[in-house]
Amino acid sequence: MPTLDVSRLADLASAAGSHFADDPAIRSVRPSRWSKLTYRQLAEVVRDVARGLIALGVEPGDHVAILAETRPEWTVCDLAALAAGAVVVPVYPTNSPAECEWVLTDSGTSLVICENSEQLAKVAALAEKFRALVVMEEGSTGGALDLDELVAKGKDVDPAEPQRRAAAVRPESPATIIYTSGTTGSPKGCVITNANWAATFAVVRDSIPVPAGDVVYLYLPLAHMLARIVQIEVFRRGGVLHFFGGDVRQVVAELAQVRPRFLPSVPRLFEKVHHRVLSMLDQVPPDDRDAFRRALELGRQVRGAQRRGEEVPAEVREEFAEADARWLAMVRAAFGGQLEGALTGAAPIAPEVLEFFDACGIPILEGYGLTESTAVISINTLEARKIGTVGRPVPGVEVRIADDGEVLARGDNMFAGYHGDPESTARALADGWLHTGDLGEIDEDGFLRITGRKKELIIPASGKNISPNPIENDLRQSRWISHAVLHGDRRPYLVALVTLEGEEILPWARERGLPEDLAQLAGHPAVRALVQSVVDEVNARYSRPEQVRAFAVLGHDFGPESGELTPTLKLRRSAIAAKYRDVLDKLYVS
Repeated sequence: MPTLDVSRLADLASAAGSHFADDPAIRSVRPSRWSKLTYRQLAEVVRDVARGLIALGVEPGDHVAILAETRPEWTVCDLAALAAGAVVVPVYPTNSPAECEWVLTDSGTSLVICENSEQLAKVAALAEKFRALVVMEEGSTGGALDLDELVAKGKDVDPAEPQRRAAAVRPESPATIIYTSGTTGSPKGCVITNANWAATFAVVRDSIPVPAGDVVYLYLPLAHMLARIVQIEVFRRGGVLHFFGGDVRQVVAELAQVRPRFLPSVPRLFEKVHHRVLSMLDQVPPDDRDAFRRALELGRQVRGAQRRGEEVPAEVREEFAEADARWLAMVRAAFGGQLEGALTGAAPIAPEVLEFFDACGIPILEGYGLTESTAVISINTLEARKIGTVGRPVPGVEVRIADDGEVLARGDNMFAGYHGDPESTARALADGWLHTGDLGEIDEDGFLRITGRKKELIIPASGKNISPNPIENDLRQSRWISHAVLHGDRRPYLVALVTLEGEEILPWARERGLPEDLAQLAGHPAVRALVQSVVDEVNARYSRPEQVRAFAVLGHDFGPESGELTPTLKLRRSAIAAKYRDVLDKLYVS
């Protein structure tokens, strides 16, 4: 069945409803009012919610914010606001009240749709600024309208009004304002037009291989561009969008239940499964351990040859088939056993992890893009991929490397600018090129490799420019380490803050009779020795100025709520440096 050619997001729900009719569109692990919808039903509820928004006074071009976890109601409200001619402003559900206030005020939001009473409480003090507050969950209204009341208010609105409004949307009209997660300073609102979306959808077909009827599991925050791209592309192709149950700790268990064909994810999920498999190998007999490693070797050999179109000897194929069914299939089973591909981005992922899953028959396609580029600049595809790179630039996007190593990009998917901030817009789009702030290089085959961030370069007393990302990523490949942050700008040498991976270190501590508490383990000599062994192993790969000379183990992990990570799990380096200044200073005391 062909992909829907929808140039305006306002038309998406109605067009998909007509085209895919009674095919399944939405499923959800978590019970919700719309946990099971066909495409025809999705179009109907989107139209009803759009009429409700219109009844509340939402006009074309108004800004409607959504503050909620990823769930079917988020998607329905998103499509409904677009159908009403509004501009959608996603807000991360992990945002603090102050962060919510900034986004809603800066964007000029006129109506806010919240998930529940917890999210509603973050914006209640601002209620007088909005035309209305709407809440998704029943029984948690707190003075706001629930979705049933919203739909009821729209009964008197002409059912054809959303269609008329959709027809009036222009390509240059903003469709959404997505606020960058803000590793430094206040988030800026990226204005993404309908033309930007259309340009991206014209090139992602090979990157999101989802035929009609295939199940895509979604747990990423829909406030993030990657999840939004996947959501819309699934509906353009007639796939099934299966929402997670609301608890990220249960994602792996739910994958086994849902059995998706395609999975978009941040690297952390794949890293955790990789670590879990390695830890299980430590507990099996040596013969089984050797057999699994041989299976991996065969997987790399055979699958690599198949990609290159090379003939695989019959005896190797036979040995591989047996090893694959016996050992590698167990890894695929962790994702439900039917996964044909995965997409990852937003943060670096170690080549070792990608090679591992590729050998197991799970190709993970690493891509690169910014909110400012409507999520896509380059991407690996099933037909053309090179591990360790973020793929070739997608058709229609030009990429060049500036004299200082910065990645520059231009194309029709580059954003219209930052909302209400012409100066920042001019800097970001200087000379018609998007200045990404990332450092990179393009190899002889045209694949792009990201080597770091301009603003994150560390220049210690040695004078060598050091990108912290590769070293931090190597440290994080240890099953014991959750996060590692390098420090050393204008200092004598590099040091690191390390957090422990609770799911791995606590069982390790239990086996040795050590305290099962991260705060106590952080200072224990056995744990320090364990981390030191990881640091020594990583240091051996780098020159003397790039080596970590001292480290501190923190008694807790980083998180968005505690301020060290953005909602998309990027490090807030300046916040971490300020918060742990005393800890870092002590690492330089001899």
